[in-house]
Amino acid sequence: MGVSFDNIDGVIWFDGKLVPWQDANVHLLTHGLHYASCVFEGERAYGGQVFKSTAHSLRLKASANILDFEIPYSVAEIDAAKQLVIDSNNLPNAYLRPIAWRGSEMMGVSAPGNTIHLAIAAWNWPSYFDPAAKLRGIRMDLASYRRPDPRTTPALAKASGLYMICTISKQRAERKGHADAMMLDWEGRVAECTGANIFFVQDGKIHTPIADCFLAGITRATVIELAKRRGIEVIERRIMPEELAGFTECFITGSAAEVTPVAEIATWRFTPGAICEALMTDYAAEVQPKGERAAA
Repeated sequence: MGVSFDNIDGVIWFDGKLVPWQDANVHLLTHGLHYASCVFEGERAYGGQVFKSTAHSLRLKASANILDFEIPYSVAEIDAAKQLVIDSNNLPNAYLRPIAWRGSEMMGVSAPGNTIHLAIAAWNWPSYFDPAAKLRGIRMDLASYRRPDPRTTPALAKASGLYMICTISKQRAERKGHADAMMLDWEGRVAECTGANIFFVQDGKIHTPIADCFLAGITRATVIELAKRRGIEVIERRIMPEELAGFTECFITGSAAEVTPVAEIATWRFTPGAICEALMTDYAAEVQPKGERAAA
């Protein structure tokens, strides 16, 4: 199983200072643990620089505002803290997890006076999926849980509570031999995967669901821009499950997943092709620090 995540060597940025990894703890009666008053980001550093760090920091603060609390650090301070974490841990290529939550001063549902904490950790996480499987396309299941109506939940925040059904769906998929699961929205339309956005290819055009009940990912926006640079039309629209039989390629995107081709979703089959390959290549080049790209 490897080293437990509470026992990694290194330091974590915790409320404004670096602390030893094993000392970065919270109390059992922390509001964020009991009532999910917690938001986070998933980011990657490449060549010693955090890719789109400011965009992630802005989204972290926006997610906190949606959950009705304010992170007591500026975007610039959060960006600097992330850089300090990867530098201090000597992790030029790493996954980062900034996380903010309400503390333990009050344990009722309403806790407006609780201290807001912020921590940032980083670790080596080479690929979200098995590299060999990623090249030939991953196999996915169809989740039984659906993304909720945005009138019932803060759907546009990257909030920990929204991932409860993602954890259940991904674990069920893995027990069946799949790498992930595709989720529909509350009206039965294609939405996303448990931790990534999804795209389909038909007749040389890319189709992707409208992101209004789930996160419009930062990687998603990057890949859309890369596709447009190549002159590939990207259509954001409602997609019904029965349409999947007409798509030739499929891929998912996210900070952890990067660009990952899909070969199978339940009974639907896809063949990773030229568009998947081009966007994987383009994204790998895009995330490199500007100096390295210019020298290449």
